[in-house]
Amino acid sequence: MTDSVPEGRVAEAEEAAAVEPEYDPAAPAPLNVPRTPTGNAEVDDRLDRLADADHLATDGHLEVYEDVHRGLRDALTELDARPGHPGPPGPPAPAPPYGNRAPAPSYHQSRS
Repeated sequence: MTDSVPEGRVAEAEEAAAVEPEYDPAAPAPLNVPRTPTGNAEVDDRLDRLADADHLATDGHLEVYEDVHRGLRDALTELDARPGHPGPPGPPAPAPPYGNRAPAPSYHQSRS
């Protein structure tokens, strides 16, 4: 009895091994997080860009996230700059000087 494998079977086994990719748990995998359209084309484009991170190794995500953040920030800035938009609120009004306001209540009780 011999343990030899016919030539045709060796070639078939090698082809099957070449076709089936090895499982790599560290390989990039899509997160399949649903993204709901906002109705603003510029914002939706930026959110769609997040899908690019699905095909990158973890060390490549930062570049995508920073790009998306920059684009969303620019879109918000553009909305604030539109005519007729009141713009961002100003700084809070300063507190009146101490002489014009009542002193804080004292909770110190003396033991007489």
